[in-house]
Amino acid sequence: SYLPKSRSTTAWSALPDGKAWYAHYVQSSTTTTLSPDAIHALGQQEVARILGEMEAVRREVKFDGDLQAFFKHLQDEPRYYYQKPEELLAGYRALQTRINGLLPKLFDIAPKADYEVREVEAFRAASAAGASYQSPSSDGSRPGVFYVNTFNLKAQPIFGMETLSLHEASPGHHFQVAIAQEDTALPKFRRFNTFYVAYVEGWALYAESLGKEMGLFTDPYQWYGRLSDEQLRAMRLVVDTGLHHKGWSRQQAIDYMLANSSMVESDVVSEVERYIANPGQALGYKIGQLEISRLRREAEAALGARFDVKKFHRLVLTSGQLPMRVLRDTVN
Repeated sequence: SYLPKSRSTTAWSALPDGKAWYAHYVQSSTTTTLSPDAIHALGQQEVARILGEMEAVRREVKFDGDLQAFFKHLQDEPRYYYQKPEELLAGYRALQTRINGLLPKLFDIAPKADYEVREVEAFRAASAAGASYQSPSSDGSRPGVFYVNTFNLKAQPIFGMETLSLHEASPGHHFQVAIAQEDTALPKFRRFNTFYVAYVEGWALYAESLGKEMGLFTDPYQWYGRLSDEQLRAMRLVVDTGLHHKGWSRQQAIDYMLANSSMVESDVVSEVERYIANPGQALGYKIGQLEISRLRREAEAALGARFDVKKFHRLVLTSGQLPMRVLRDTVN
């Protein structure tokens, strides 16, 4: 009874007052005043920039072929993927130890709670995300969990491991979530709220960008993994606004993502259908990261030699979860 009456259109803007409704979703997700048109243009700029950096990696590793051939090579070559789940998990546990030793370069604060690397349980692995983070208990009695999905090892490239660990665990979601939860001086809605996508996911994406400063990404393929993940978030700016504001079709969105990344088609389809069903949400990642990076650059310019990156990170993490506009006021 439902399907025959459902709409054939894709865009949120096709609904009554849809353009205004979508613009509201955009502002809610990004907690900025950026318009869908401005975000679309920004996304196109970022996608082009990142493609240029991917091309530089292709030349550095002396791959004989164009960028599209390099994408295909990364998808098909067995040496970029583990053959056994336990190898992947051991790799992430080794990374945990390595990254923990590098964190003091950029941080003078850490959560009391630790985190564990765990395999996604078999009963939910087929439908679960590739990786996720579960917060610790607020009193520190239970650790956080970095879940790794071993259901499809071809969806877990070795070259993406440093980036994924930085994002989901330390200093990404684990630092941001656990430090706020443990601060009982903060009001509860700033300790436990996950509504502010731009802050929550923006911080995790910003944490990925710290890898080179920390001493990671010395392997060009791991640096490619960082670019690949950043490209996904940049493409979201183009595709989400394309679908809901610019009149793009579902297939147009799929084709765009396949042309600008090494993502396999099944992952692209899943991403595009997520954006169709949850308009605006995916914009918060890249917009949040760009804003946090901008705040840092502005603070560096204003303070000069007095700028201390550890104090900057402490301020952002101990403020609790905030809209970007409020975070800007706090940093300033």
